[in-house]
Amino acid sequence: MNDDEPFVSDEVQALRTRLKALRLEHADLDASIDALGHMPIPDQLMIARMKRKKLLLRDEITRIEDRILPDIIA
Repeated sequence: MNDDEPFVSDEVQALRTRLKALRLEHADLDASIDALGHMPIPDQLMIARMKRKKLLLRDEITRIEDRILPDIIA
């Protein structure tokens, strides 16, 4: 636990752990898409599927970030 944060709920800690995993998966997909794009004959269908998965991950990352840091202007 960080000294700057007096108490972090189990839910927030679980969300942060999930967020870290999703960011890693997002970065891995990005690297895979880049590598496939540099192939002599890129598999466009596979690239499209990976990009779609990457967008879904980005949406989930945003949802989790919003739960951890709710909008202050309400």
